[in-house]
Amino acid sequence: MENRRLGTGGLEVSALGLGCMGMSFGYGPAADQREMIALIRRAVEKGVTFFDTAEVYGDNEELLGEALAPFKDRVVIATKFGVYNVDGKQIMDSKPERIRQAVEGSLKRLRIEAIDLYYQHRVDPGVPIEAVAGVVSELIQEGKVKHWGLSEAGVSTIRRAHAVLPLAAIQSEYSMMWRQPEAELLPALEELGIGFVPFSPLGKGFLTGRFDKTATFGADDFRSLVPRFSPENLDANQALVAVVKQVAAAKHATPSQIALAWVLTKKPWIAPIPGTTKVARLEENLGATNIVLAENELHDLNAALARIEIVGDRYRYPASFAKRTGN
Repeated sequence: MENRRLGTGGLEVSALGLGCMGMSFGYGPAADQREMIALIRRAVEKGVTFFDTAEVYGDNEELLGEALAPFKDRVVIATKFGVYNVDGKQIMDSKPERIRQAVEGSLKRLRIEAIDLYYQHRVDPGVPIEAVAGVVSELIQEGKVKHWGLSEAGVSTIRRAHAVLPLAAIQSEYSMMWRQPEAELLPALEELGIGFVPFSPLGKGFLTGRFDKTATFGADDFRSLVPRFSPENLDANQALVAVVKQVAAAKHATPSQIALAWVLTKKPWIAPIPGTTKVARLEENLGATNIVLAENELHDLNAALARIEIVGDRYRYPASFAKRTGN
């Protein structure tokens, strides 16, 4: 698999990474730990070097720490600070003392000496981003962090943070189903020389073509609370799935592979991190790196996407969530 460079600081990762959240958190009960260790190690065998987790994802850091222990010198592990769990409730806190507490915990759970890529999970409106950058700069000087990034941050916040300490990457949702980053975020990242790591490049599973209006989600699957996954919106958005399936059939590929190949074609400094708990899906997703979308195919696909209006917000409370991006 080809490598891609995130930012100007020399951080290289596999073109396709692996988002590990769903193995432990967010999409229903945690998966079997032995099976997930085998899946993560299979990803390494297939050329994946980029793995994403966070302090708040249950015992996900411990899982990666065990799975990747034999490969520490061959992989890039990204984790996040700024959101953590207390008695089942998520707490947002990027105060300097909390960041220092968080990094020590993540290093221990991941069984590593330095975090390759350390994101602020969400912008904390109570702590200036310049102060956050200052603490991370100290952690880099101390050898505990190698590169840093922001997750779901607005362009203004990105510029302020980058001016204090150059960012390697920004992580945000991006897919055929959520193209908002194309308006302001991607041009700003190209200008500043910052890499982009799209999460949910398969639209939280929607672009696989597996969900229609009859789909149901358990109470411990956060999609049960997402407006985009209500029965009426799942039905309304089938036009998008139809387009992806049509392209997939013509390319002798799967819808997932086309959705990922589309993201990969956007810029050479983009490295998406689809997640899965199944080895077969992992290998299917990795097949996207072998798909070539010709210029005329991309033109027709983008034109078709532009005609489709996606129905449903991507979060339950979009207004309150917007306050956590830092503008």
